[in-house]
Amino acid sequence: MKICFKYLLLLLLPFASTKLYAQASRQGKIDSLLSELPKQKEDTNKVNVLNGLAETYLKVNLEVGIKYAHEGVALAKKLNWKKGIGLSYNYLGWYYMHTGVHEKEIECYEQALKMYEEIDNKLYQAGVLSSIGRTHLRVGDYPKAIETAEKALELAREMKDDLRIKIAYDLFAVIEQQRSNFPKAIEYYLKSLEITKKMGDKAQEAALYGDIGIAYQQQSDYTRALEYHFKAQKIHEDVGNKAGIAATICNIGVIYSVQSDFNKGLEYYLEALKICEEIGHKEFTANICLNVAVIYAEHKNEYASALEYFNKSLKIYEELNNIHGIATAIGGIGFLYRQQKHYDLAADYIASALKVMQELGDRREAAIRMIFIGEIYLDLANDSVINQGDVISGIEPIAKKYVTDIPMPKGKNALLNKAINYALQAQKILTDVNDHGNLIGPYNILANAYALKGEYKKALDASDHYYANKDSVFSQENKEEILKMTMKNDYDRQRLTDSLKVAEKQKIAAINLKKQKSYTYMGVAGILLLVGFSFFIVKERSKSETARKQSDGLLLNILPEEVAEELKAAGTTTAKHFDNVTVLFTDFVNFTRAGESMSPQDLIDELHACFKKFDEISEKYNIEKIKTIGDAYLAVAGLPTADPNHAENIVNAAQDIVAFMDDRLAKMGTERTFQVRVGIHSGSVVAGIVGVKKFAYDIWGDTVNTAARMEQNSEAGKINISQTTYELVKDKFDCEYRGEVDAKGKGMMKMYYLSAGATA
Repeated sequence: MKICFKYLLLLLLPFASTKLYAQASRQGKIDSLLSELPKQKEDTNKVNVLNGLAETYLKVNLEVGIKYAHEGVALAKKLNWKKGIGLSYNYLGWYYMHTGVHEKEIECYEQALKMYEEIDNKLYQAGVLSSIGRTHLRVGDYPKAIETAEKALELAREMKDDLRIKIAYDLFAVIEQQRSNFPKAIEYYLKSLEITKKMGDKAQEAALYGDIGIAYQQQSDYTRALEYHFKAQKIHEDVGNKAGIAATICNIGVIYSVQSDFNKGLEYYLEALKICEEIGHKEFTANICLNVAVIYAEHKNEYASALEYFNKSLKIYEELNNIHGIATAIGGIGFLYRQQKHYDLAADYIASALKVMQELGDRREAAIRMIFIGEIYLDLANDSVINQGDVISGIEPIAKKYVTDIPMPKGKNALLNKAINYALQAQKILTDVNDHGNLIGPYNILANAYALKGEYKKALDASDHYYANKDSVFSQENKEEILKMTMKNDYDRQRLTDSLKVAEKQKIAAINLKKQKSYTYMGVAGILLLVGFSFFIVKERSKSETARKQSDGLLLNILPEEVAEELKAAGTTTAKHFDNVTVLFTDFVNFTRAGESMSPQDLIDELHACFKKFDEISEKYNIEKIKTIGDAYLAVAGLPTADPNHAENIVNAAQDIVAFMDDRLAKMGTERTFQVRVGIHSGSVVAGIVGVKKFAYDIWGDTVNTAARMEQNSEAGKINISQTTYELVKDKFDCEYRGEVDAKGKGMMKMYYLSAGATA
């Protein structure tokens, strides 16, 4: 189970911040201030010079900058100059921001705020409140970040200060962006943009276009993202802002990369890198080097080139004393070792990166590194072969000095326990910081690790959480259809529940009537009464039998027969592990486009017609349909009863499904029906009932995830199968080898297209 390097790439996405600092030489200003310092008396002018030196040095040399900030605080306190004390504390806060000591950062900002409140300087209050809000945001404390931003906005509006209002809107936008509420973030960015245009600040206007573009990127609206990035690029070119041009080009490269056009992405990264090196923008250079390294590592398998760029970024981060960047580069080298199955080295490097993130107080980034380490332990538990050959020949990683050897646990059970421990820690942190997008990582580890340990109840629970947080298997544009199907399923299940209740009541009534038959009746009245009751009994028995058949029919519609019988007999079922099954995923390629040209009722009718035929095909080949989700269809062969021909049956069914849809498409056209693509994988799964009131039979495990990846990497009218399935059917079906294909979250996988209708 390989981690995808896109995790690393996405961590760098928002690197075109609202304010782009030019890296022109500051030496002239430093020389001027240093020459003025000895001339100053012990007064407020000297405090200003000290603060000026602190501000300038904090951008080039943190340790010298903090020295002057401390001297500024001491002199301002001696003079009891509250404005000067506030400014000096503000610069101290900058220092702790850059070094990642966020508690001290907030303390310094609050000291500054206290001084500004005492002198009733609302302008400075609004500024430092924004700084405090951003610090709360960095540590994932969204409620405090929002509370502080609201105070800053209130002050800015009170002063009618457009610039401070704009800064507050920017803060709200970033908060919503980090909470993954991208539409709201864009709303705030547009408010900020309106003020910026009024102010005539072209540099800020371009930067905001870039920020809006990134927000659209993050919600996968790449067309709108490119629209705003191109707007940003034009303004940057008009005003000659090369740093802005480089940032925009890089972000365009990210768009191509996340859409799997890695050659185009690399082309944009290298163009941006060239500009940054020309203008000497070190921070951007280091960031882009990381993105280049990711492309070489994950998508070109050129590990030496990847390591070269990781090393290059690391050297620059060291020069800048950028601790976060250093940790990211170290972790990147760890991912390289994992690609080569050097699990021990991978764990050492990523654990070192984790330690740095923990020291910086960046809980979210720490949690992501925990996921990486947990997956390494899971890899080790699954993979008996550990690469002991050359690491990456020719280049020695300069990160070695940061890395500490971590002893590896012995034995499969110990490795699984380690994986579970890291996953639980990551799950807790990501829940605390409200990062639901990354929660699929720890839940995926837990589901697989518990299943390997035989703790199937826990595996099922983790899988339930995994799917609850996962939306990447099915596209964002299908969410409305998923909701419709969910509502329909809920309605059907409620009918089942109601039918079962009716049947139970009627059964009790029939038993009571049967008892009544044993009574002795005297005379004609008694005989008539008995006849009356006998008629009633027959009638009620008929009703009860009809209700029972309806209930059983509904039950068998959502459960396999064996599971339904177990549920009726015991009132509960036990989850089971099946070693040899084959899973089929289908998806309609042109579903969204076809849906736009069809009425809602026509769309549902067409889905029903297609899935009804799929159900018939599944029944023909002894396949268990699991569920439909939006326009996707999931089925499995080989459970609940073992079937030695599980792979063959699924492949036959897949061919029938494709033939049916091709024929339907030829008759009806793309405006009235859909194109289908199919993915198949064989392996083991856990199967059982989820829930109590609205239960459903479902399957979990890496086999299901891999089948989904096979479907995602298939094409319209094609059946894409994994290497495992190929080995089971290669003697009976003609297959075309596609080579190794990059599967999201799985790495490079061998895939085969099944030749249409071909059998041996």
